[in-house]
Amino acid sequence: MARSTSALGRSEARSGLLMISPTALYAVLLLAAPLATVVIYSLATGGRGVITWDFSLANYVEVWTGPVYRAIMLRSLIVALSVTVVTVVIAYPIAYFVSFHVAPSKKSLWLFLITIPFWTSYLIRVFLWKVILGYNGVINSGLLGIGIIDEPLTWINYNVGALVVTLAHAYAPFAILPIFVALEKIDRSLLEAGQDLGESKLRTFWRVTLPLSMGGVIAAVLIVFIPTIGDYVTPDLIGGGKLPMIANMMEVQMLKINNKPLGSAIAVSAMLIVALLSLAFVLVNRRFLGPAR
Repeated sequence: MARSTSALGRSEARSGLLMISPTALYAVLLLAAPLATVVIYSLATGGRGVITWDFSLANYVEVWTGPVYRAIMLRSLIVALSVTVVTVVIAYPIAYFVSFHVAPSKKSLWLFLITIPFWTSYLIRVFLWKVILGYNGVINSGLLGIGIIDEPLTWINYNVGALVVTLAHAYAPFAILPIFVALEKIDRSLLEAGQDLGESKLRTFWRVTLPLSMGGVIAAVLIVFIPTIGDYVTPDLIGGGKLPMIANMMEVQMLKINNKPLGSAIAVSAMLIVALLSLAFVLVNRRFLGPAR
């Protein structure tokens, strides 16, 4: 009996390993191996196509102490955090309206309409905002046509505000959907109970709805923040090349200057920043969900 039980256990373990092996192989080849390669390159020295495998932290020292790199990283954080805040603040009311005020039979239609921006390429959407905010764009032409301004506005393009508006529009659907899912999971009887106990709608929202939907909010924050901080196209087009972010800096080091060790150090530093901030968001989520549980 003991042998049969042991053989059965080994058979189940072997079956489990066979089931997860494709996923594990995928993770190693497409995630772990490239990441390890970048980390190894970041510890090398040299530049301009010449790499010396004398491992040191010199590249990280240059990234974290160089004023240019710190300024670009700070700008990337400001843009990413601003886009995340603006996107979530806009997305939550939309998701709340669809979840609580739209008839169940029409919710699918609303979600379908929300996903319409995905029908066009991200690059096309960025170009459209460039046209809208440009010197001779839609906004300036309209204001000139009705006589509100005498000359085109120059401050609506090629600045951080233009980057935030463009990226918030691009990532809004990514924020709306997880918040909507979290709101849909809330038991409506909890809200009715709160109001029966004398709570106003605002206090019920603050003490019940918001904490119970924070899982979706944090998911939206991560979905927006992580790709935004590494965005490459928007700073190049909307910023006119004058407002580079981390991804643009990596592109310059990797391709134009051909300094792969320094470019890799920038990439690893960016990943560490994103990981720390993502952990902070998760801790905030636990803080909000604690009282609700």
